[in-house]
Amino acid sequence: MTDFLLELRCEEIPARMQLKASDDLARLFTEELAKAGLKPASIDSFVTPRRLALIARDLPLETAAVSEEFKGPRTSAPAQALEGFLRKTGLTQDQLEDRDGVWFAVVNKPGRATTDVLAEAVPAVIRAFPWPKSMRWGAASATTESLRWVRPLQGIIALLGGEIVPLSIEGVEAGRETVGHRFHSTGAIRIDGADDYADKLRAAYVIVSHQERQAIIAAKAGEAAAAKGYSVIEDKGLVAENAGLTEWPVPLLGDFDPEFLEVPPEVIQLTLRINQKYFVLRDANEKLAPAFICTANIEAKDGGVAIVAGNRKVLAARLSDARFFWQQDRKTPLAEQAKKLGRITFHEKLGTVADKVERVAKLAEWLASEGIVPNCDPALARQAAELCKADLVTEMVGEFPELQGVMGGYYARAEGLPDAVADAIRDHYKPVGQGDDVPTAPVTVAVSLADKLDTLVTFFGAQMPPSGSKDPFALRRAVLSVLRQLEANNLRLQLEKAFDKASYNFLVQRAINTIPRQVADDIKGLQRIQGGVSESEIERYTVSLLESGEFSNATQHFASNVADLLDFFADRLKVQQKEAGVRHDLIDAVFALGGEDDLVRLLARVKALQSFVATDDGANLLAGYKRAANILKKEGVEQAEAISLSYEPEKAEADLIAALDAAEPQAAQAVAAEEFEGAMAALATLRAPIDAFFETVTVNDADPAKRTTRLALLARVRDAVHNVADFSKITG
Repeated sequence: MTDFLLELRCEEIPARMQLKASDDLARLFTEELAKAGLKPASIDSFVTPRRLALIARDLPLETAAVSEEFKGPRTSAPAQALEGFLRKTGLTQDQLEDRDGVWFAVVNKPGRATTDVLAEAVPAVIRAFPWPKSMRWGAASATTESLRWVRPLQGIIALLGGEIVPLSIEGVEAGRETVGHRFHSTGAIRIDGADDYADKLRAAYVIVSHQERQAIIAAKAGEAAAAKGYSVIEDKGLVAENAGLTEWPVPLLGDFDPEFLEVPPEVIQLTLRINQKYFVLRDANEKLAPAFICTANIEAKDGGVAIVAGNRKVLAARLSDARFFWQQDRKTPLAEQAKKLGRITFHEKLGTVADKVERVAKLAEWLASEGIVPNCDPALARQAAELCKADLVTEMVGEFPELQGVMGGYYARAEGLPDAVADAIRDHYKPVGQGDDVPTAPVTVAVSLADKLDTLVTFFGAQMPPSGSKDPFALRRAVLSVLRQLEANNLRLQLEKAFDKASYNFLVQRAINTIPRQVADDIKGLQRIQGGVSESEIERYTVSLLESGEFSNATQHFASNVADLLDFFADRLKVQQKEAGVRHDLIDAVFALGGEDDLVRLLARVKALQSFVATDDGANLLAGYKRAANILKKEGVEQAEAISLSYEPEKAEADLIAALDAAEPQAAQAVAAEEFEGAMAALATLRAPIDAFFETVTVNDADPAKRTTRLALLARVRDAVHNVADFSKITG
């Protein structure tokens, strides 16, 4: 057994590609060896800005001989089938075996030298490498058949034990030489084998392990910050990125003018992190410190003084720009900025961002005025919604799109708007991801819900729902955001009613926007709109248009598409609640009742149902229900008929009637009061009477009167259960 070392050296690999490339190299190499029956004991992979490498441990010097068996056509099959099988196996007919009228081929493959296997595997890996972006170079790039690599490939090391594996690709011959650090090392470095690879490169100021470079950066940055009484704001992604930019990382601490701290901290953090790849620091009071840590790629003779000075100068220019944007943006009130949103297209089918803002404002005001978001001032909700997108046209957000909303909140506070409005502008995009905070402030909740509901309704209405894995408008995320807010804030929102309101807002707006083109002959209508009459008057006028032939078809088409949105919510709810341990079939059982689109009530019903079916009473009632439902389905009984006893009922029959007479109103009252545990308890009283009924009573009696009455009794059982949930949707 021996080890194999492979290094692929090139110009700088982008930091964002390195870790995946390292994993891809190990995966592709393992797959290629497996084709020849080789499996290393382990693979160690390495990556630096200028090299990808791996060490495959404990490879044999030869592959083992293998025997493969292939089943062919029947001996009576046409000659063409046999000829194809022979071509596939490379055998002749006399080498085949006849087993009960079927041809079988046994192909024996002798062992091969591992060197030969590697000489074929490495070029195959290189040519199949899945770089996100790659390039051709040199004279060979004139043909599309030439090698593609992330950057020009400059050298290959391929050593099995201490011996070079003879291979080449595009004129690059495998050898045993590499190079060290670009500035701290000169000349070629001879590698004798896998065991001395990492050590010899370390001596040449190259740390080949990405993980080790990350650990060095994190530890040294923390030490440098602590020496000045600061702490590093944790940022694992930035640690990995700096490790991908350096082969010999040296964290250095610098500072900047404290006057720049007048700029919002989020701006400074993004300037340091995004533009400069610097680590951000806090002081002892947990506030942003006027300092940074950069990561050099060299051991500077002056201890990094010149490097820090150069980075400080660059950073000062960046922060000066940020401060200029901050000062300039505050000169224009958000209300004036919002007027520019009409120049930005939200979507070609859905109008401008100004159009969207108008719809969101109306919907947010409605959520507040209807009491759906309790303790929310409708006027503040509308004001916040009208300004929530205004920062999109500011200089700062133009430079840092990540700060949309955040900067709007700062600008609103700076011009003296109410805190509730500023907070809503800042947080209305939340929650963005699974770990993001869920808004709880009433005005923020109203604006956030309105924003997302409008997006969902308009994209569905315009027939642009997600498809498969494609979700270009992040509608799945929007649904999860709505669900989390409704649940966290215990909001009683009827989704279909909200969809109708959002649809109405969009359709009225579209009608208003198209009136000058669609009904140019209606001068009176045009004069009223152009004359600045009240919004309610315009809406009344446009509603008549929506109901007319001019718009009715488009309106109906839009509404039919929005109808699919509730199913979309149901699917997303199942995904969300599965993580909380809620069974999706129980959600189906409640949705199947129809008319249940209040999330809080629905989840309360589902959780009570889940607790109930886990009990013996619940499991047995479910079994009794399914037996009754199967009989009713077989007999074609869809609706319960009134029970009229024309005979003396059997005891179990009478007991079930009495139990239903008691349980039905109890369950109905409990459901109406949203006391779903009580409804389940009422249903539980049916368990014993149903069991006894099926044990002693013949449903399909020869007497037609008895048969009809007993089927009606089973229909009552089914309907009583359906008052709580559709048990037919429950598995088990």
